[in-house]
Amino acid sequence: MTELDQLIATAHTLRAPGGCPWDAEQTHTSLVQYLLEETYELIDAIESGNREEVIEELGDVLYQVVFHSDLAQSGSLGEPFDIQDVARVSGEKMRGRHPHVFGSPEELEKYAAKTGDEVMLNWDAHKQKEKPHRQSVLDGIPQALPALALANKVIGKAEKIGLLDPKAEAAVPLENEAALGKLLLAIVSSARASGLDPERSLREATRELQVEIRAAELDDDLDAGVIGSF
Repeated sequence: MTELDQLIATAHTLRAPGGCPWDAEQTHTSLVQYLLEETYELIDAIESGNREEVIEELGDVLYQVVFHSDLAQSGSLGEPFDIQDVARVSGEKMRGRHPHVFGSPEELEKYAAKTGDEVMLNWDAHKQKEKPHRQSVLDGIPQALPALALANKVIGKAEKIGLLDPKAEAAVPLENEAALGKLLLAIVSSARASGLDPERSLREATRELQVEIRAAELDDDLDAGVIGSF
């Protein structure tokens, strides 16, 4: 039995009759807060560069995946599935998104890439094959992301459809991330001094940008007779 198999068996034992009452009472929804906490703790560990902490926190995030998968075996989300199904779907997705590595001879030639930038040129197209029902570049973006992460994601999509120019001169020139950090702190400090909520304000501005993106996509639909811009 591998260490991963042992972890899966441990989670199952904890949730089984005679195991841990707390584990047995949990639902996918009740576990969300712990998944968030463990994810942020992993980010802290990565940023610290501490090997032991990264191993520990990766394990905690992994356990959340194992926990949810064990819970799903009981049919908590309809038809039962287990961690093997999760691994299968993930593997299929990764292979499908990397035709320049796993594709047919024709795909290896068509999507040949030597740099990360070259890979990203086709990334959205690969993702669109998985979810053809998505009609906007915004579909699939988690709106619950922290405001800064959400804004960064949405701006990237606006650049992809040509609504924003990624090569345009920066409105606020910055030399490095240290300078950016100080500027962001100054903005947050100014917001607090003015009685404003920086998180809510950025969310609202990002929401308005998303409205503009969808409007631009609709205009493209009318002009080109297609849905979305991928």
